[in-house]
Amino acid sequence: MQKIYKTNLAKKNIEKLRQVETDCWISLVNPSEAEITHTVAATGVDVDLITKMLDDDELPRVEVSGNATLVVIDIPAHDQSDDKYTTYPLGIIITKTGYIITISLNSPAILQDFANNRIRDFRTAKKTRFLIQIINAAAAQYIKVLDDIYRQIQSAEESLKKNTRNENLIEMLSIEKTLVYFTASLKENDVVLERLSKGIVLPLFDDDADMLEDAIIENRQAIDMATIYRDILSSISTTYGTVINNNLNYAMKFLAGATIVLSIPTIISSFLGMNVPFGEVGTDSHAAIIIFVLSIIASLIVALWLRRKGLL
Repeated sequence: MQKIYKTNLAKKNIEKLRQVETDCWISLVNPSEAEITHTVAATGVDVDLITKMLDDDELPRVEVSGNATLVVIDIPAHDQSDDKYTTYPLGIIITKTGYIITISLNSPAILQDFANNRIRDFRTAKKTRFLIQIINAAAAQYIKVLDDIYRQIQSAEESLKKNTRNENLIEMLSIEKTLVYFTASLKENDVVLERLSKGIVLPLFDDDADMLEDAIIENRQAIDMATIYRDILSSISTTYGTVINNNLNYAMKFLAGATIVLSIPTIISSFLGMNVPFGEVGTDSHAAIIIFVLSIIASLIVALWLRRKGLL
């Protein structure tokens, strides 16, 4: 899907265009071959810069090719199929001929705010600032998503307190995996931001440099949050793993002690049940009751001893 936008300075808003114009923004979301060909013909950008972004595993980086500079960052997204969060690459191409192109396989939520006039001081003609605003919006989105993930961690912890089911542990593992991906993506984004901050790849004005510095700070804040939440989650998983092992050990000790206690009457009755004479015990009319009482007393004595040793 291809959409073309441009800021109307007179009306101070962004408008949709039918044709590509200088200082416009071309938004490509999972574009067709015809849309890619049209964009390349209108802007003169290297087609490889666009087709590379159709790979879902493209890594964050800065690449210069011909008259264009490609900046790739990872942005967070909500996967509706399994109600989990993931990341995917977003490419921003700035050309020397006056165009800015965004390419992604999915429709980025952060770009909708730009298209709907929700971003202050946004102009399609200020391409470097637009790039920095996108990066800033991505960092803010990470922080928002991480806050939601922390609420998921708290909810999962409450569920574990009530019942340590496998489903709860699997959910914790899924959240931890998401945080690992987030941390990796944020660190790679940080490398891109550091390269842009040098002002070598793209020229930076004073206002742009300040905005980029804010984006770097926010991105690093997101890195710290993701790292802290991952450590918390790892600590919770380790703690509950230890609790489960302790419960299992206690159950095994109890069953072993109970087996010993219950085996005493069995041993006595088996011994006395042998087909050999036992003197007066064998002829006494109350022998069964006496043997039963003695078996119970012996079992209680062993049970008390095991209890004092912490084995029952």
